[in-house]
Amino acid sequence: MKSNQIRSKFLTFFKERGHTVKESFPLVGQDPTILFIIAGMVPFKPYFLGEVNPLPFVRAATSQRCLRTNDIDNVGRTARHHTFFEMLGNFSFGDYFKEEAILWAWEFLTSELSLPEKKMFISVFKEDDEAEKIWKKIGVSSSKIVRLGEKDNFWKMGETGPCGPCSEILYDQGEEFSCQKPTCAPGCDCDRYLELWNLVFTQFDRDKEGNLTPLPKKNIDTGMGLERLAAVMQGAPNNFETDLLFPIIEHTASLAKVKYGQDKARDTSLKIIADHLRAITFLIFDGVLPSNEGRGYVLRSI
Repeated sequence: MKSNQIRSKFLTFFKERGHTVKESFPLVGQDPTILFIIAGMVPFKPYFLGEVNPLPFVRAATSQRCLRTNDIDNVGRTARHHTFFEMLGNFSFGDYFKEEAILWAWEFLTSELSLPEKKMFISVFKEDDEAEKIWKKIGVSSSKIVRLGEKDNFWKMGETGPCGPCSEILYDQGEEFSCQKPTCAPGCDCDRYLELWNLVFTQFDRDKEGNLTPLPKKNIDTGMGLERLAAVMQGAPNNFETDLLFPIIEHTASLAKVKYGQDKARDTSLKIIADHLRAITFLIFDGVLPSNEGRGYVLRSI
């Protein structure tokens, strides 16, 4: 399945379930605390914080273009790190909560995309009995559910403010992707159990002392990397060999009169070029030009 089809299926699926489909916001957002949009939820931050009243809609879905440079040293050297990427997400602002978010995520992957249930595992926050109960209710066995700690399965916007547990859908890519450690299992950092979709249940407000108070209106914020999903759907061993990036690699290789897949160091270079070209293109498209400071300096550096 082509990436354009995956994106379209995702947005149509949630539109049919009452979500307002929004075009991707520009990479340059309104939040003064960050240079670029780094996640699908960022444009909706005022909605989550209750700063917009009344809300124009209570459900939304997007395929948001994002840019992060904190992983730039890993680009091309791993199967899934990028500077530019697209994040598929569905959001609820005080409307539906865990049960619908879990049900629809599972339905989209297993029914719409026909991914095999046997290859999927679920992680939940170690204290989130409610989420685990819902996963079991829709047919996921206990052996497929793993409980993880705050580092992996608890999301926060900052040291204080809205936060909550999250649940991840992991896809078993097979033994050949394993780190081969005896401890390799869902939650391992290797490529075997690939995090496909993160469902964030924003249900608490954390104060300076670390106390959690239930929010009067609970929110849903999900994120699923289009590149990762495309790799799974296209049977690609990494994000770079999908239809999103591989045509760039092939063209670059032809210009350099080299072949992809014959030299690891050369392949890494081709992957880096493909990733950075996408980042540069979309930064310029969103009005960023090379300069010596701020966003322009990031572009210039890339």
